[in-house]
Amino acid sequence: MAQSWGVVVPVKRLSLAKSRLASYGDSRRRALALAFAADVVLAAVDVARVLVVTDDEQAARVLAALGARVVPDDPDAGLNPALVHGAELLRAEHPDLGVATLSADLPALRSEELAAALALVPSGGRGFVADAAGTGTTLLAADFGAALLPAYGPGSRAGHLASGALEIGGGAGLRRDVDTPEDLVAAVALGVGVHTAVAIQGL
Repeated sequence: MAQSWGVVVPVKRLSLAKSRLASYGDSRRRALALAFAADVVLAAVDVARVLVVTDDEQAARVLAALGARVVPDDPDAGLNPALVHGAELLRAEHPDLGVATLSADLPALRSEELAAALALVPSGGRGFVADAAGTGTTLLAADFGAALLPAYGPGSRAGHLASGALEIGGGAGLRRDVDTPEDLVAAVALGVGVHTAVAIQGL
């Protein structure tokens, strides 16, 4: 599995990330955003080659230390171009890879959930996992030979369906992205990764 998939994880500058967690205070908000991304990378590196696209220096250092390759957001033209850029970099080095994008705010993600979802991607095609709300996307994957064609933004589930991607099942941790304090409570109930467990102490 680790040789057949590459996963792109986009990470916002921490100064801008997770604005709806601002009620916890600015330093805690930044720490939570970084912890979520660290737990995503930690889960993903057991399953795939991981490439992080970020312009945040602190996030770059932390995530590289966990085994990700980190590159700047050279297009700097929004999320979808950043994902295409990352996928192109992965396939330039490893042309036989399937490529996927994975949200950086899945603190309850487990490696086995990611592996199971990638195994459901149709041969030569595309698949995606919807978020817990049923309107967004947490994972988009394109098998070898298929273009990624990301359509993230409001209503991305509908956009990915319209582009021909197959909706596939995903475990609870893979679907539980965290934007709000209520989302974080739900993720904690599932069981969060080690970095998030440290970051939530005292909340």
